[in-house]
Amino acid sequence: MDETRRARIIENLCDMGLSQALISDPMSIYYLTGYYTEPYERFLALYLNANGSSTLFANRLFPDATAACSDIRTFDDTDDPMPLVVEVTDHNAPLGVDKKLTARWLVPLQEAGAASAFKLGSAAVDGARSVKTPEEQELMRAASRTNDKAMEWLVAQVHDGVTEQEIAGGLLGAYRSLGAQDHSFAPIVSFGANAADPHHSPDGTTLAKGDVVLFDVGCRQDMYCSDMTRSFFYGEPTEHQRAVYECVRRANESAEAIVRPGVTFAKIDRAARSVIEDAGWGPYFTHRLGHQIGLEDHEPGDVSSTHDEPVRPGQCFSIEPGIYLPDDVGVRIEDLVIVTEDGCEVLNSYPKGLTVLA
Repeated sequence: MDETRRARIIENLCDMGLSQALISDPMSIYYLTGYYTEPYERFLALYLNANGSSTLFANRLFPDATAACSDIRTFDDTDDPMPLVVEVTDHNAPLGVDKKLTARWLVPLQEAGAASAFKLGSAAVDGARSVKTPEEQELMRAASRTNDKAMEWLVAQVHDGVTEQEIAGGLLGAYRSLGAQDHSFAPIVSFGANAADPHHSPDGTTLAKGDVVLFDVGCRQDMYCSDMTRSFFYGEPTEHQRAVYECVRRANESAEAIVRPGVTFAKIDRAARSVIEDAGWGPYFTHRLGHQIGLEDHEPGDVSSTHDEPVRPGQCFSIEPGIYLPDDVGVRIEDLVIVTEDGCEVLNSYPKGLTVLA
């Protein structure tokens, strides 16, 4: 158990009026204990109490967890694990539960009176995970360095007749050859008008001259995630395509230029969005500017017009403006940044200048 992280979460819980919590998010359990397993439909949870007690509930078929927590309650597939939880919780105090606890487990706990009330306590853990330690920041840098190299590999795969699926299908092998273990999310490879769909799934579309080529990719390396988008042109772009690209690039750089402690997430979103609105393409920037990232590719605390909290040193998030003109052209440029004491560090070094691949 990482006692520093535990103390931070307990402090956050106390600020919410909670003295106990049940954490079922496997990544949050890893964050606290260094123990990770994917439970699938089985129960896995970590109980924390402000009095100092911690209990891990784990199925016996899970990997050995003895190093993760001093108190481990185990059970078999044929056992009901809820009575084990009820034995541990303070029935006279409210219990914080996280967003990953499904109704299959929550409702029986409520019916058994495991706590005086049940409150959503995810913010206590999410807030702690939001600010990365120096060690976490270095892992984020390393994952992004690998992603930069993977972008070089992706560009090298571009040629006449290649399909989106062919490039996307080879990326995992490239990541592993570079030292990463997995994708951090399913890669987006989009040619031509497909790039105007922000979450296009790679298909059999064949590359043609004049197409935009959009790569939105990320790897998981030593548990931490990377994420980056670059857009290219296969053949000389039209003036219209150039204008769209340069507008998105300016929006990306304008937002990155104002990131520093005290500036709100909403103002960062506004810095990028105003560039695109001023150019007349505001309705075609259809999503928030970014998302926080760390152990998961999308972590709570988005970069959007409704998030008025100021950014803090150690937070890491994406800045990814885009313009998506249906049946025409789509461009997105995405970097990850870490907030520093007086600005931000951009984790991606792959160039953002307009690039023609053939």
